[in-house]
Amino acid sequence: MSTDAIITLVVAALIVAAAALGLLRAIFHLKATADTLDALDGGVQVIVEKTSTVEPVVTSVNASLAPVRSFAESI
Repeated sequence: MSTDAIITLVVAALIVAAAALGLLRAIFHLKATADTLDALDGGVQVIVEKTSTVEPVVTSVNASLAPVRSFAESI
């Protein structure tokens, strides 16, 4: 094999290796981003639960106060 062919193969191998290294780095960055977004999603779910509407609470309170309301209406 000629020297030119060997140099071409070495340069091509270096280019492929550099591209593979760059892709691996991108994969690791995307994995870290996905992990961060997963943690953030868990925090957002907690906020959603804590700031949910008060409809269930109001319904429960109204049910508990039904005897008081009926007594007040009878007066």
